[in-house]
Amino acid sequence: MIQDIAPHLYHNAYLPRAPREGDQVLLCRPNGVFLREQPAAYPEALRLSPNGEHLRYLFAIDETAFYLWEGELPVLDAFPAEEGWDWHTTEIFRFLEPRFLGFAGITGYRLWLWYGSNRFCGRCGKPLVHHDTLRALSCPECSNLIFPTISPCVIVAVTNGDRLLLTHYAAGHSNYRHYALIAGYTETGESLEDSVHREVFEETGLRVKNLRFYKSQPWPFSGTILAGFFCELDGSDEITLEKEELSEAVWLTRDEIPVPNDHSSITNEMIDVFCGRFPS
Repeated sequence: MIQDIAPHLYHNAYLPRAPREGDQVLLCRPNGVFLREQPAAYPEALRLSPNGEHLRYLFAIDETAFYLWEGELPVLDAFPAEEGWDWHTTEIFRFLEPRFLGFAGITGYRLWLWYGSNRFCGRCGKPLVHHDTLRALSCPECSNLIFPTISPCVIVAVTNGDRLLLTHYAAGHSNYRHYALIAGYTETGESLEDSVHREVFEETGLRVKNLRFYKSQPWPFSGTILAGFFCELDGSDEITLEKEELSEAVWLTRDEIPVPNDHSSITNEMIDVFCGRFPS
């Protein structure tokens, strides 16, 4: 999965420091990031900003710190296209190698979205400022403290003997066009287990039993923490499709299930686990 970057170590503690040789910077725009794909790299911090201006510390992987560019997007003549530098959509993070750079990119991009969406205090409306020692924004007027929001979501593999329930998203609901599992956000006052039962029934009209937690995954593409569950069909296998979210839901045997298109997500890992293909 995208966060499995061993032997590299992700250091999430907010310990800002001045940029050093080899540190890298994320330049972001809506659904886009500036990078070199081959060999993968982001702009070097000291090459882009020798005095550290416009750089916001994010996190470190091993000894390399990653920063977010916070000023107007600069002229990037020092990173020419003939050397492979260009703007890419965030989809590249699913496949970027080495994997730790893809993980750094999508994690930093999610923080860029969060910073941009939280410029004013929701309590009093005053401009927010960066906290000195926490990865947080604070209001100097009313002392409101705001941390990055992470939404819980369940990923559900519904099994029926040798068959697995697979879905395709409706065109207006998601751009993802490969097979997926049942998924949905946990609602206020709801347990993860209750979310599993509700989401499966809402999307397919099916009942489930014998829930088994598999593992969790941070998913910065949507700002969620994914909780994976396997469960068994309870009763009829007749599907009543919720057409606003799904265009298809089908039962497929292990032999009929195609190999997932990538291995960045817990969804595809769970499909491979059911088929006996994991670890690969």
